[in-house]
Order: sequence, then structure tokens, then C-alpha cells
Amino acid sequence: MWKATRSVEMIYGYLQRLYAKRAQLEAQLELYEARSCFGEEEVSDGTDVDLRDRIDEISSEIEALEHSHNT
Repeated sequence: MWKATRSVEMIYGYLQRLYAKRAQLEAQLELYEARSCFGEEEVSDGTDVDLRDRIDEISSEIEALEHSHNT
């Protein structure tokens, strides 16, 4: 019983870190996209693509963990 509880706590903690990281990356993406509102020229350096890819990866990992935990 203790191992199962500890495992759930570990998964919950890991999910919380993933949620926080995803929120951080989403905020970075918003700032990156908002710079055009401040007159900065659009730069195609791939940062937005990298951020979106990482957000997608984390979202998939969150979904998989939530699905495996709920089944």
C-alpha cells in the first residue's frame, strides 16, 4: 500500500512539474509572438517552432501519464 501511495505521489509531482514547464513555455511563446506588436521585425529563427514542438511533447507526455493513471 505504501509503495502504491508513494508511486501516485511521484506521478502527481512529476505532472505538476510538467504543467509548470508547459505554462512557462507557453508564456515564452506568447512573448515571442507579441514582439511584433512592439514594432520588432519578424525574425524567422525557428524559436517559435522549437517552443511549439516542446509544448506538444510535454502535452503528449501529460496526456499519456493522465491516461495511464486513470486506467
